Amino acid sequence: MVIKHDQRREPFDRQKLYVGIRKACEKRPLPAGEVEKAVEEIEQELYRFGKQEVPSDVIGELVMEHLRHMDKIAYIRFASVYRSFGDVETMFEEIQKLLNREKPDATSLDQMALSTDADTHQSEDL
Repeated sequence: MVIKHDQRREPFDRQKLYVGIRKACEKRPLPAGEVEKAVEEIEQELYRFGKQEVPSDVIGELVMEHLRHMDKIAYIRFASVYRSFGDVETMFEEIQKLLNREKPDATSLDQMALSTDADTHQSEDL
């Protein structure tokens, strides 16, 4: 069962999930079967929770996570409806968050450099 925002409960509808994702991905260059694969993965994640009832926002966040990895435009399309962006500024903030997630931070780059330096020194010691 899905717990809606107004606390109503309705049966989980796989077709509704599929249609929502497909709409977000409309006219996007995705491989055949990608939407179906996402629906299957989301459905499996829901079953792994082992709960009889799941809040609708949990499903929405799972969809957004999958779309973020599949196609950035589909992600923004879905997010604009799911999060009910009221204005362009709010949408712009979401796009900025999306772009910032894609950039490696300086700390991880430094750690990668240190790791590479250590590997190089170990190789030289051998």
